[in-house]
Amino acid sequence: MKKISKYILLFIAAIAITSCDNYLDVEPIGKVIPETLTDFRAVLTKGYEAYPKHKSLTTLRGDELVLNEYSDDLIYFKDIYTWKDANPDRITTEFQYQDLYNVIFYANVIINEAGKKIADSEDKNQLIGEAHALRAMAYFDLINLFAKPYNSATASTDRGVPIALKIDLEQAYVPESVATVYNQILFDKEEAKNLLNKDTQIKGINYRFSKAALYALESRIYLYQKEWKKAAAAATTALTYNSTLVDLNTNAILPNNYDATESIMALEDVFDNKVKSASYATPALTGVYDRTNDLRFALYFQASGSRFRFKKGGEQNQKCSFRTAELYLTKAETLAQLNNLDEAKTTLLTFIKNRYTQLGFDQLTIDINAMDQAALTDFIYQERQREFAAEGHRWFDLRRTTQKQITHSLEGNDYNLIQNDPRYTLPFPVSARLNNPNL
Repeated sequence: MKKISKYILLFIAAIAITSCDNYLDVEPIGKVIPETLTDFRAVLTKGYEAYPKHKSLTTLRGDELVLNEYSDDLIYFKDIYTWKDANPDRITTEFQYQDLYNVIFYANVIINEAGKKIADSEDKNQLIGEAHALRAMAYFDLINLFAKPYNSATASTDRGVPIALKIDLEQAYVPESVATVYNQILFDKEEAKNLLNKDTQIKGINYRFSKAALYALESRIYLYQKEWKKAAAAATTALTYNSTLVDLNTNAILPNNYDATESIMALEDVFDNKVKSASYATPALTGVYDRTNDLRFALYFQASGSRFRFKKGGEQNQKCSFRTAELYLTKAETLAQLNNLDEAKTTLLTFIKNRYTQLGFDQLTIDINAMDQAALTDFIYQERQREFAAEGHRWFDLRRTTQKQITHSLEGNDYNLIQNDPRYTLPFPVSARLNNPNL
């Protein structure tokens, strides 16, 4: 492990794309190259560990929380909360552009080197497959933070993010188009599909990719691309590996816990404790719950005077990247988009039976069966809002759907994100732009 630690110095310093001719910020004192399966597994573990908490920051930009102006951490989050992206205070927390590329660099080591040095085995295939999946996931997050939402009509000309597939000191790292980046994501996804051989991962190492997690990622990718048939098919396949839902009628536990039966992949800390402690839930969020019959409300929120604090998030046992609830709601949404309303309603009702009292479920069964396509789709969006509160989905759901107007109030001032505001897409962080003039 000492040798691995030395080698990791090469990549822990690889923060983003520093310039067209300077990939690393610091020169390591020598290097030790991994040679064995154990060595390469240790490198990839570091890649998993490096996955950042960017989704917690996206929650500040959406409609889920009110920032507490008396919080000691206000200075770190204020400019994110007020969408002051053009000239943020230097102390403002930056979105982790560089950290996502750091993850990619770890994956690149496995993809480019492990195949040459390790003898063929199922473990080798699994390792390289995980690296492809992790790289796909990191690029997917990058493109959905720093580029416009996918639009098939404009993706070939919309600016995306740089693609780095190997360490090359001479490469100029220039943003590729959104279409090109998605093509790379889909390539890595297919490579992973050909190599992964673990159906699921056991508790304790379920931060790693498995076949179930890969199909969950695939369903999310296609959902964001509005490839409804492909998204529905991927969600259906993922459910063959795990279709279990936590029944809140009989087991009042947070369904996003890493060891809950719904867990598919528990990698990300999606709601950082600093953001959690510095905020309250918005009335817009708490108002979408039926507080009598929706069993999630008491699990997710705690009264604090006239306001509500989040109970979700801020704890290691709530790490979550994919869980079965997302698969049901993705499948229901895509089937509704395809106007397959009967199957969409059946899928949705299977899910909500585990989230509402019997009385609430009985009434919703009547209501849902009477819905047309537009009403059903809107209800599914609301269920996503309720189910995934403070789990890092909401900002991305807003980006890919309505891009509605949001108003945040702070220190006596109102700040507006208008509908279809360009600020639904983040600019590259200041530090990244300073280091790379191509951004």
